[in-house]
Amino acid sequence: MYPKDKKIKAVELWLKYDKCESDVIKELGYPSHKMLARWHEELQRESETGIIQDSFDRYSKYTKQQKEEAIKHYFEYGKRVSRTIRALGYPSRNMLLRWCEEVAPRQRKIKSNAVEYSHDQKVKAVVTVCSGQGNAKEVSETLGTSRATLKKWQRELLGEENSMANSEDSKPILPNDKDQLISEIDTLKRQVRQLRMEKDILEAAAELIKKDQGVDLKKLSNREKTVLIGALKSKYMLKDLFKELFLPKSSYHYQFGVMSSPDKYEQLSIRIVELFEANNSCYGYRRIHKLLASEGRVVSEKIVRRIMKAQELVAIAKRKRKYNSYQGEISPAPDNLVKRDFHSEKPNSKWLTDITEFHIPAGKIYLSPIVDCFDGMLVSWTISTRPDAEMVNSMLDLAADKLSEEERPIVHSDRGSHYRWPGWIERIAGYDLTQSMSKKGCSPDNAACEGLFGRIKNEMFYNRSWKNVSLDSFIDILDRYLYWYNNLRIKMSLNGMSPVNYRLSLGLSP
Repeated sequence: MYPKDKKIKAVELWLKYDKCESDVIKELGYPSHKMLARWHEELQRESETGIIQDSFDRYSKYTKQQKEEAIKHYFEYGKRVSRTIRALGYPSRNMLLRWCEEVAPRQRKIKSNAVEYSHDQKVKAVVTVCSGQGNAKEVSETLGTSRATLKKWQRELLGEENSMANSEDSKPILPNDKDQLISEIDTLKRQVRQLRMEKDILEAAAELIKKDQGVDLKKLSNREKTVLIGALKSKYMLKDLFKELFLPKSSYHYQFGVMSSPDKYEQLSIRIVELFEANNSCYGYRRIHKLLASEGRVVSEKIVRRIMKAQELVAIAKRKRKYNSYQGEISPAPDNLVKRDFHSEKPNSKWLTDITEFHIPAGKIYLSPIVDCFDGMLVSWTISTRPDAEMVNSMLDLAADKLSEEERPIVHSDRGSHYRWPGWIERIAGYDLTQSMSKKGCSPDNAACEGLFGRIKNEMFYNRSWKNVSLDSFIDILDRYLYWYNNLRIKMSLNGMSPVNYRLSLGLSP
């Protein structure tokens, strides 16, 4: 039951909304459509007579306690009207439903037909009645349904104009009408089969060739269409599939023959997968093609690209915010001598350096390398858990030990604090090197070194799980990768050779 204040609120809102029950129920969530008018009558009667009437008094045959007991039994024992009436001996079915609707609108159990009939059962029943092989009463009793349901099935299958007559003494169906109905039913069956075939084709396209449900079948390749036909030919006739997919019979047999023949690139495909995985899963089709050529395998780049696409061999790139070591202008900044010219005609002429950060669950690791602009070789590198002066100073010491007496390269960096500290400046002067710096906040001035960090992270850091990897283990993995980068990783700009092999091919010392 609803308290009086809620009734008053609902009635006032009902009058405010021009007696629109739907708006009131939508806003308040109660009561039913009929209850609003009833509450309005009660409140109006109370205002006129001054007598407050309990809503239970309307049913003087039953007391308030009896009504509450009936409602409680109904909701506690499965919402079955017949069960409540048998147990209590009252009230009538309609009265109990009305009581329940007053207390809990739209919560009583609505009876539904649990029996579902297949499309074939419906068609058979309609044909039996329309052809005169049986009357509606017999067919409905056999199926356990009603004549109204049979009429509904006929309207769905044949349309309103061919629905069954309402009266028992309707005119019998003439032979011509019978043939027409059977013909229409056959037409409906063909249409249903056509729609099912279209649905199955779209589902197969989504599952087998990874196409969207709304794909245009005309735009599929002949190979893709052949794959779909192969999956559905056991269910549908080939000529129907050819017509639906717009595929000539000759094209199907050609593609089927090609797909049935042994794959001549099977061994090549296996080797491409091996090369891709052996090189940190970071090579594209051009580098894989170069490796195959170095092994004496003559094959087109297009074939390599097609095989890598079929095997889903893709090097995924991901960008992250770089580590920033800038701490202000703590000392005079040298001029930018490189001026974004990252090319060099000989080794140890231009060096680039910077610091990058690797963040894993175990902590942070920092890498500081020196890159030679001649061929991109890493002259030296240091790895540490702290980006301090010792890391960059020891890196410079390792690189300077590899210089001959005549070699005095330019050392270019950004304006990070590590390259402004006295220890770095003293070492630059002590090794007779020339210092160069980028403009403030201008990363393109050191783009070649930034690009190196991007390659390193794309190839060995991103898209990998570093959970349960310790800092020492990661440092070892990174150090081995940098060795591979110098000695084994091929560069297309070096004619498919690694930096070390490129220098050896020129007769230079790596």
